[in-house]
Amino acid sequence: MAILPSISGPRDLDRLSSRELAQLASEIREFLVQNVARTGGHLGPNLGVVELTIAVHRVFDSPQDPIIFDTGHQSYVHKLLTGRQDFSELRARGGIAGYPQRSESEHDVVESSHASSSLSWADGISRAFTRTGRADRHVVAMVGDGALTGGMTWEALNNISDDNDRNLVIIVNDNGRSYAPTIGGMSRYLNRVRTAAAYKDLHRKSDRFFRAFGPVGRAVFRGVRGGTHGFLSRFTNNVALYSNLDIKYLGPVDGHDLPMLMETLEQAKSFGAPVIVHVITEKGRGYAPARNDEADQFHAVNPIDPRTGEALKQARTGWTDVFSEELVTVGQERPNVIGITAAMLRPTGLAAFAERFPDRVYDVGIAEQHAVAAAAGMAYGGLHPVVALYATFMNRAFDQALMDVALHKAGVTFVLDRAGVTGPDGPSHHGMWDLAMLQIIPHIRIAAPRDADRLREALREAVAIDDAPTVIRFPKGAVAADLPALERLSDGVDVLARSESEDVLLVGIGPFAHLAMDVAQRLRAQGIGATVIDPRWVVPVAESLVELAARHRLVITMEDGIRVGGIGTRIRQVLREAGIDTAVDELGVPDEFIDHATREQVLEDAGLTAAKIAQDVVSQVLGTRVPMARPHPDGALWTGQIATQTGSTGIVR
Repeated sequence: MAILPSISGPRDLDRLSSRELAQLASEIREFLVQNVARTGGHLGPNLGVVELTIAVHRVFDSPQDPIIFDTGHQSYVHKLLTGRQDFSELRARGGIAGYPQRSESEHDVVESSHASSSLSWADGISRAFTRTGRADRHVVAMVGDGALTGGMTWEALNNISDDNDRNLVIIVNDNGRSYAPTIGGMSRYLNRVRTAAAYKDLHRKSDRFFRAFGPVGRAVFRGVRGGTHGFLSRFTNNVALYSNLDIKYLGPVDGHDLPMLMETLEQAKSFGAPVIVHVITEKGRGYAPARNDEADQFHAVNPIDPRTGEALKQARTGWTDVFSEELVTVGQERPNVIGITAAMLRPTGLAAFAERFPDRVYDVGIAEQHAVAAAAGMAYGGLHPVVALYATFMNRAFDQALMDVALHKAGVTFVLDRAGVTGPDGPSHHGMWDLAMLQIIPHIRIAAPRDADRLREALREAVAIDDAPTVIRFPKGAVAADLPALERLSDGVDVLARSESEDVLLVGIGPFAHLAMDVAQRLRAQGIGATVIDPRWVVPVAESLVELAARHRLVITMEDGIRVGGIGTRIRQVLREAGIDTAVDELGVPDEFIDHATREQVLEDAGLTAAKIAQDVVSQVLGTRVPMARPHPDGALWTGQIATQTGSTGIVR
């Protein structure tokens, strides 16, 4: 009889025997493979934490004892054990989120899934419990998938170890990986522990010795295992890693041995002070296709065949692919170009560059701040760093981009993947703040290519700039269709469409140039003349854009970012400074945290569809919606009215 359907909450685990818990772990793995294969999602990380999550919920009492995940993509098993077993719409609108989400369950505490922040949360919560007389409650932080490479983790550890009078358990889920194999000195240290022959041999021999005496021997082995762990840890010198932190260390522990895990966690729970439990797990555990995938062990997958692990759909050429290919070509031509990323070599497209130029790529781990400050230093030394990040993670390095790169006029290029609305990963992963955030940096230059050719072009232009930061941003998914220009103006602005009458100037930012073309066609059907331009470099605002705006009656800007402080806002300010009174309507994403949904659903909610935009523009030209277009020079509201007055036909009212 299946056990998983009978689990509606963590306390249902209390009645299960060791054998039943092992069966539950097997059922969970099968559930994850079958369901995530159909919807896509983070498969490998969750397969690796099945026993660990079961043990945590068996030993601790969530939500009385808050459990904090770092990073949150490891929370699928946690969701199953807390009553959320409908994965049919995982990461889709109306379905469960791919990360912890408070609106789903009281068991979810921290929603943000930017790595390395969990220990600061745990530090704060445990201090609050102690100060408010709730010292009996425990706080559990599960740190994994490379989060220990982030400096914020060590800032938190430094503060946690300074105040040892609270119940705080830090579980290091050590699988040796983030997206790809984790890099850095910390990783090498833990890897030596994970593979140390001394530790493995001593553990194996002691286990075999006691088991030879049957049940009594196994009981004795379990009884002394805690002390054995301490001895073995010292034998392998792992405790030296934490000796200066003045914090209790237990481990390393086999992350797939449920009895061992539960016993060690019980010890940590009863210690009465902060404890680090070092757990060694295997990413993709129990699923051969994941284990055999050296690249990232199925860290995140699109829909796949659960039997083979093969993708169900042939992927179209993506923005990342175009950047990856072009960077290799640029690297061949410019020996000073180097790549930097933060634990995302493959997802950001740097893997091909690393394969071609292995000594010219630096993966700093989950440490975006360090990556950007180090890039400033490399630029000072004569290199041109290309820092490839997801747009959402650029938020973490704003100060370094401002004070280390821009202030020092460093030639650093930031390539921001997954910019704008990303869809199923939800609020913490939408890359919708970059345009508003980065454009306030003095002398920065930001490009938003509309198609593959413009991306290649922008990259080459960016690496040629050595006295200021440059940014190239593009969205998630398949690259937009090629959209050639009618004309390129002297300052680099592309004119994509023109009409005889200059009623509305449509400014399409990046791939939104395609949306602007659709809107223009709808407006022409209504007798409204539209000019469509793609600035290519959206910051600074081009002089030709200002001149075009002065000749038109209304300016509409469209961007895949928050409209508050976005590019449209900047254009409006520049026009006002130039004494131009053409009204500007800035269209973009609202300044809200947007839940997981498809990109199309999010954009429709924001009114960013051709039909809705065209409808609103008609109202603005007619003067029934603000901001209103300037009156036509001939006194008519719109060109269609003039055509009607002169007897012309073919105008659709």
